[in-house]
Amino acid sequence: MLRLSGARVLDERDLIDVRGVFETDPVAACMVAARVEVAGLDPWRLGGEMWGSDSKPVRGKVDGLCFSGPNLIPLKGSAAAMRMFADRARRRGRMCSSLVGPAEQVLTLWDELQPDWGPAREVRADQPLMALSTAPKITPDPMVRQVRPSELNRYLPAAISMFIEEVGIDPCAEDGGAGYRARVSELIAAGRAFARFEHGEVVFKAEIGAMSSKVGQIQGVWVRPDRRGEGIGTAGTAAVADRLTRVLNRTASLYVNGYNHVAQAAYRRIGFEQVGQYATVLF
Repeated sequence: MLRLSGARVLDERDLIDVRGVFETDPVAACMVAARVEVAGLDPWRLGGEMWGSDSKPVRGKVDGLCFSGPNLIPLKGSAAAMRMFADRARRRGRMCSSLVGPAEQVLTLWDELQPDWGPAREVRADQPLMALSTAPKITPDPMVRQVRPSELNRYLPAAISMFIEEVGIDPCAEDGGAGYRARVSELIAAGRAFARFEHGEVVFKAEIGAMSSKVGQIQGVWVRPDRRGEGIGTAGTAAVADRLTRVLNRTASLYVNGYNHVAQAAYRRIGFEQVGQYATVLF
């Protein structure tokens, strides 16, 4: 069937091609692959649309790939593909809270969208993407464990503090925190929230934010301010990475701001190595 070249919403007929893109870089694709593995390409189940760009006017392998949902995540494509995605995004209107993914695609797409969607609240152009597929090089903190559902109210203040520090906005501002509370509760119920408790209070926390069949992405690493500099964050992150690599048989991954040299050094001590480059545009 002939059609004009450009970005289109992919469907189940494109699933093999989409999985092929994930296979080429499973660490970079983790956030999107985790969704597709569960929901397929149906937009309602996926919680967004998967866009593909084709340089040829016949059905074939996609030249570019972009997920449009709570975040806009371009995974593959040339500058021409990013223009196609930008055209579609402009027609739809901005519905995402951030633009995130491989730096080359994110920054090219942002160049296209900035005249209509800008200014951004913040552009983080340098975010090393790191991965660990073997056991950590340091001893994991034995006191870091999965958070229990009954501990949500004790865990939530630490999660909110981390979000404000990392993202720069209060996740409770718009709806009193109902949406963020639900998201944190979901992670706890799935066994993907981890913490070290001392005297009933969280002193370290982290989560596995996305988990595909091959990779788990660690997010939300936080240490209570009065306990920083003691190595708690390094050993705690090692504990989460150890669970991913040893128990769940996944590669552990994370991305970190380029200016955060302390965090990068800590992750390298654990054994993480840079495997790519991410960028994030926050709205």
